[in-house]
Amino acid sequence: PNPWENVGEKYKIGQNIKGKVVSLADFGAFVELEKGVEGLIHVSDLTWTRKVVHPKKVLTPGEEVTVSILNINPSAKRISLGLKQVMPHPLELLKQKYSPGARVKGTITSITDFGAFMEVEKGVEGLIHISNISWKKIKHPSEKLKANEEVEAIILNIDVEKQKLSLGIKQLEGDIWEDFFNRQKIGDLVKTKIVRLTDFGVFVEITPGIEGIVFLSELDEQKIEKPEEAFSQGEERIAKIIKLNPKEKKISLSFRQALLELQKLEYQKYLESQDSKLTLGDVFKDHFEQIRSSRKGEKKEKEVKKEVKKEVKKEVKKEVKKKVKKKVKKKVKKEVKKEVKKKGEKKEKKR
Repeated sequence: PNPWENVGEKYKIGQNIKGKVVSLADFGAFVELEKGVEGLIHVSDLTWTRKVVHPKKVLTPGEEVTVSILNINPSAKRISLGLKQVMPHPLELLKQKYSPGARVKGTITSITDFGAFMEVEKGVEGLIHISNISWKKIKHPSEKLKANEEVEAIILNIDVEKQKLSLGIKQLEGDIWEDFFNRQKIGDLVKTKIVRLTDFGVFVEITPGIEGIVFLSELDEQKIEKPEEAFSQGEERIAKIIKLNPKEKKISLSFRQALLELQKLEYQKYLESQDSKLTLGDVFKDHFEQIRSSRKGEKKEKEVKKEVKKEVKKEVKKEVKKKVKKKVKKKVKKEVKKEVKKKGEKKEKKR
């Protein structure tokens, strides 16, 4: 009688059954289920390891094994068997020992463009995605890791169903975003480096792993439509933090406001450094007196002060806009002397 005639009725998919290894090949192992009926354990169904293992390292001819029936095709006289399927998945055992957040040590087994594989336990490998290797952006995992290197990582997720173990190394340092938002506030001036230019602004790196955006309207006092014409990648600039969004990890900054802030500070520093304790009121005192006397009471005191305030604001803005800090002192001093001399000459002429 043909033993394959009732195979479909005798054996069921998912059933575990004992058999004897009859021969080994590079692509798998043949197991006899009964006389005249053999099945194949493909090399990929020998172990749970990601790395392909040759059958001779797992099985020996004549050995009795328990296998799981994966597929049956009586007409083609083919039965697909699995050896690893009769054993619990290593991730199930790992999940019983560790939870997400646990620290584990292991060896880097291989490196790819998208990350590095690390063996946590024998037969158990996890992926350290490139985005979880370092807080600082890297182009390739090999910049930070090497094959056969022993490293420590944090378990991010164990997905038994999808047979995936996710690991992270940068998480060992803690959350740098949380630390940044705790330290910085809106209005702070920070040193940045331009890392990317876009149509809507520039992305800057504040610290390794922390980036923010400077939109077009905040690049300069003058309108800039094409950032690449005024800025270059790698350029360092002082920026002012104008918006913080800890939840979405977003930071908005301004070069324009930072420049104004620095110039105001520089101007104030100059005024405070004068031996005579010169103030803006002193600078425009004569101008104030001239306006008040020339009006001969035609304007009220409030109007005079308003006009002087306008003049002061105009003069300050003029000085602030000068980008070269060293020239601020020289310019202000020159203008003050000139204004005093001019008013003195006018008074002499009137006499």
